[in-house]
Amino acid sequence: MSRQQRQALDALLRSAPHSETPPTLAQQRTSFATLMTRPAPGGVTTRRTVLGGRAALDLEPAGAADRGRLLYLHGGGYVIGSPDTHVGLAGELAARAGLRATSVDYRLAPEHLFPAAVDDGLAAYRELLAAGADPRELVVAGDSAGGGLSIATLLAARDAGLPQPAAVVVFSPWVDLTLSGESMRTKEDADPIFTEADLRAYADRYVGAGDRSHPLASPLFADLSGLPPLLVQVGANEVLLDDAVRLVGRAGAADVEATLEIGPGLPHVYQSGHGRLDEADAALDRAARFLISHLDAPVTSRSAA
Repeated sequence: MSRQQRQALDALLRSAPHSETPPTLAQQRTSFATLMTRPAPGGVTTRRTVLGGRAALDLEPAGAADRGRLLYLHGGGYVIGSPDTHVGLAGELAARAGLRATSVDYRLAPEHLFPAAVDDGLAAYRELLAAGADPRELVVAGDSAGGGLSIATLLAARDAGLPQPAAVVVFSPWVDLTLSGESMRTKEDADPIFTEADLRAYADRYVGAGDRSHPLASPLFADLSGLPPLLVQVGANEVLLDDAVRLVGRAGAADVEATLEIGPGLPHVYQSGHGRLDEADAALDRAARFLISHLDAPVTSRSAA
């Protein structure tokens, strides 16, 4: 999201048109969708479905491999966003990897407080396995809050005795709801999208009076042992930079194969600039290659080859 988009989003979310009455949460979600939604890329077919008891969106690239499956968890601070707002980003990753993907419409706060989102992520992952998906051919990805939720989902799966997927990719993951990273303050002037206050407001709605350091709310503080190979991509110009850096450090210390990519001068979830920003396209290509390289039987993708 550019600074101009951020300013427009602020205007839409904080003041209803022709009224001094603050917008409702439903209006905020609608405004976010209006500004952020990009269509699925050409050649990617979408279909409404249900996974783990929640509405979901299947994305199938033309010529997708018969093997391999991507579970995608969207961002939005656990409060806004949906598979529809992120169909462009999830579809781009799926197309470049040549994998069928499913993006889950997990429950949002404040109507559904933590751990509802984690429960939904786990239910979706559990159903994929129950339906016969080989975990060696499953991969997981998510952005922002969805990145944190991806890690939390896999931790919950591990603790439930379920096998881990082949790999996980997260873009600008939010993994510390206590907001203790130094970049929360040192990068605030450089970040065109978020301030510490913005993220605190999201955390207030998601966790309420609960424990923000709980390992499934803030996976940074979890025991990360046993997780699959992890790729983390983050922009240098974002307040969540230290969430990404510390996550990779803790994962590596737990004997998890972990790779960190920091994009110089780039903002939060810069991958959403695909088709407009060279760095975004290159990052998505690398993410796709990472995912398919860890499948039990790697597929060949024209985009990621």
